[in-house]
Amino acid sequence: MVQEQQTDTLRIDMTEQKFNDYAKFVAQTTSNSSTNTLDLASRILKLEGTTSTTTRTDGKISREADINMATLLTSVIGMLAESGEFAEVVKKKLFQADTQFSEQEVFHMKRELGDVLWYWVQGCTALGFTPDEVMDENIRKLEARYPNGFEVIRSEVREDGDI
Repeated sequence: MVQEQQTDTLRIDMTEQKFNDYAKFVAQTTSNSSTNTLDLASRILKLEGTTSTTTRTDGKISREADINMATLLTSVIGMLAESGEFAEVVKKKLFQADTQFSEQEVFHMKRELGDVLWYWVQGCTALGFTPDEVMDENIRKLEARYPNGFEVIRSEVREDGDI
């Protein structure tokens, strides 16, 4: 009994030490803007008003817009949150339930996708793009990447500049 308690105490001490070591590692590998609110605010203000440019296929600039950081941050955080809610419905069904999707679950996913869409349009707006411009660019990118339709190798090994 005493030996078990000593083993448990040693295990806890080792776990606590490992956590403390990892916490130090995290602190060493974290940017100043991630730990200092004033630095983060300064970075946000520096990014505010960055100009985004839309260039036509002939190379001429068709429009310039200033990036709105408040709207962009709303978009990023909102898309992450709502995508997580959408994924949660799928995760629970995939890993925890042995049934098909109910009408209520499908409706829930529909609503979450609507929320993702709302935040996505916020992102388009923040960057000065219309949703059509973003969709058209995505089509151009994917047509160039997959000229003969989807191929696994092309999804894993990309050409230079294919982001």
